[in-house]
Amino acid sequence: MMDVNEIRQYLPHRYPFLLVDRVVELNLGESIVAYKNVTINEPFFNGHFPDHPVMPGVLIIEAMAQAAGILGFKTMDKKPQDGSIYYFVGSEKCRFKRPVVPGDQVQLEAKILTEKRGIWKFECKATVEGELVCSATILCADRKV
Repeated sequence: MMDVNEIRQYLPHRYPFLLVDRVVELNLGESIVAYKNVTINEPFFNGHFPDHPVMPGVLIIEAMAQAAGILGFKTMDKKPQDGSIYYFVGSEKCRFKRPVVPGDQVQLEAKILTEKRGIWKFECKATVEGELVCSATILCADRKV
């Protein structure tokens, strides 16, 4: 549905911080399903951890927030080039259930819970092969640049 070239139109992030590779499902005003392909070539694996590579939990949360950001931007019919930016402003009820390692394809899901005065609340989860990796409620703020 959206490849990385289109994703880059809706997220200001670039390598090595763009953490969404593909969007496979998008229901405007409702939900999104996206993927992050995790490879040993990720720069964070050099230090986290060299002999036992594990994707840092904060980057899993960031990947979920980026998927939520795409959903928000697409729902508002805005892009960063329009002078809008989507800030990650909070998370609640964050839980990790299993590590993410090289070779995993992380499925990122976000559902809109509420939107009030530019503050969006999303219910998010990350899974690998149907197994829950992380869940959280994520808050993002739409602001002018």
